[in-house]
Amino acid sequence: MAKAFIPYGIYWSTPFAKWQGSIAHLHSLKLAANVGRTFLQSKKFPMEKVDLGVLGLTNPQPSSFYGLPWVTGMIGLEGVTGPTVQQACATSVRSLQMAAQEIADGSATCALVVTADRMSNGPVVYYPDGTAPGGQGITESWTLDNFNKDPHAKNAMIETGENVAKRFGITTGQQHEVVLRRYEQYQQALASDRAFQRRYMVDAPITDAGFRRQTGTLSADEGIFHTTPEALAKLKPVKPDGTVTFGGQTHPADGNAGAIVTTRERAQEFATDRNIEVELLGFGMARVEKGFMPMAPVPAARAALKAAGLDIKDVSAVTTHNPFAVNDIVFNRETGFPLEKMNAYGCSLIWGHPQGPTGMRSVIELIEELVLRGGGTGLFTGCAAGDSAMALALRVSDKRKG
Repeated sequence: MAKAFIPYGIYWSTPFAKWQGSIAHLHSLKLAANVGRTFLQSKKFPMEKVDLGVLGLTNPQPSSFYGLPWVTGMIGLEGVTGPTVQQACATSVRSLQMAAQEIADGSATCALVVTADRMSNGPVVYYPDGTAPGGQGITESWTLDNFNKDPHAKNAMIETGENVAKRFGITTGQQHEVVLRRYEQYQQALASDRAFQRRYMVDAPITDAGFRRQTGTLSADEGIFHTTPEALAKLKPVKPDGTVTFGGQTHPADGNAGAIVTTRERAQEFATDRNIEVELLGFGMARVEKGFMPMAPVPAARAALKAAGLDIKDVSAVTTHNPFAVNDIVFNRETGFPLEKMNAYGCSLIWGHPQGPTGMRSVIELIEELVLRGGGTGLFTGCAAGDSAMALALRVSDKRKG
């Protein structure tokens, strides 16, 4: 992947909104196209340079059959096509990997990656079955039914957290310690009037469902739970005889995020600060035994580091998609990377999980953390449905630092 780069500053994420919150009624692809177009125009980005698009989407929306070509059309890139990716919570990293591979292969020179999802008001799908008694088909609540049962592992998502907690001897108290640390780290992202988040976060216009009249603006994360030791201590595990509370897991959310992936030369040309270079070094994926999803980020991370020719000791910063606090505890125990140093400005455990854009926001925050550190090597890893995970290693360099 040594030939793929992200131009510094040419990426964005909306705030994430709570489940059934202020953007629950908005079509996720229309909103993402609106936000992406506005962002790129604000940066005076040369749209004619884009020759590939990749869309990451996990929850169907009306007309999402048309996928990426519809989104690029709404953005104003009439001649740009490309794939639409659905890989549950690994969608962002897979989308970046596909864009990076095409750049490295020379089949594209500048890719626009857009990730979007709306967990709220998920679709209810009816699958006809003329061979069933009376022709009765199957009705599926796309979001809730799939949260509650993995058709292969035969368990709910929360059971994967419990399985891993039991195997590693992780208590509720230990999980809550992680939650408190991540909440404290998130406060650093809010410090000085959200100075860290303002480095990459853009407003999401709130309109009527038809996108005709703006009624407000989503300018900051919505639905963050105020977290204290006392409040967490009052929570009981969700499952009888379990360890995972509602405080020890993430919450569904809505939002979108995006980035440009291109060559080194164009990344320098497009960057908002040409002294900073963001290089994509390697990707990795993994799948673990059935029902143990929170373990998967570790082998995925090792695969990404191996692809990049790196070891965990070479890594300066780590961000994770952690739907359960147990994810980070296992990563710490298996790799030795300090638990307290991961996710320096928060994570999906705190700000929520829209699925498609979740990893993209974490990758962006990883880049910005490394910039503030003066450069270094970073790793993002996160689990996904099907007891799988994907990871990305990248390097940020600042010419001013020698």
